[in-house]
Amino acid sequence: MKRILLAEDDLDFGNILKQYLEISGYFITWAKDGEEALELLKKDNYNICVFDVMMPKMDGFTLAEKVIDYNPEIPFIFLTARKLKEDKIKGLKLGADDYIVKPFEADELVLRLKNILKRTEKASTQLQQSETITISNYRLDTKRLELTCKDYKKQLTQKEGELILFLYHHKNQLLKREDILKAVWKNDDFFSGRSMDVFISRLRKYFKQDPSISIESIRNVGLEFKVS
Repeated sequence: MKRILLAEDDLDFGNILKQYLEISGYFITWAKDGEEALELLKKDNYNICVFDVMMPKMDGFTLAEKVIDYNPEIPFIFLTARKLKEDKIKGLKLGADDYIVKPFEADELVLRLKNILKRTEKASTQLQQSETITISNYRLDTKRLELTCKDYKKQLTQKEGELILFLYHHKNQLLKREDILKAVWKNDDFFSGRSMDVFISRLRKYFKQDPSISIESIRNVGLEFKVS
């Protein structure tokens, strides 16, 4: 049974959501605010988190930042009544796997949870099978999700590991943006594209120790992971 950490301050909505997810076969731990959710996460293991954005004591965005510091591998979804595009972009920049605007059908949330968990498990299996990869002067340990180069070491998130692995397997090739998005994000919509741009910026910083590696963008086409 998959374990979900639900952070929702609306008691009526939270209670209904908890019951529906339990009926759908999940074990739910419900926190009524962001601080409680963070403490619960530190005490137990969860497969995925569902965070309301607007909560007392600690909002969902701040909670997600702290969760990433504590456990960068756990996937999470934001729930919000706000429809601002800026909020959605902020959520995806934080690494959210999805962003759902209230009101929504509970069936929709269950379907998205299933898809994220399935994708996460598949990606984790693929990474663990690869073990250690040499990329010029770098070493990518896909089991530990560590990228190292001499004295430099970077702990990666799972999506960063997936993206590096995909780029490495297609190095020195011009890749279309939609192909990368479909392979790593499983979606090529506008918001996933913005999220990818953030991740590509991170990877450029991670690989700056070696000038023989570069990620070059070709406007309106895609990008190329160059390793000379």
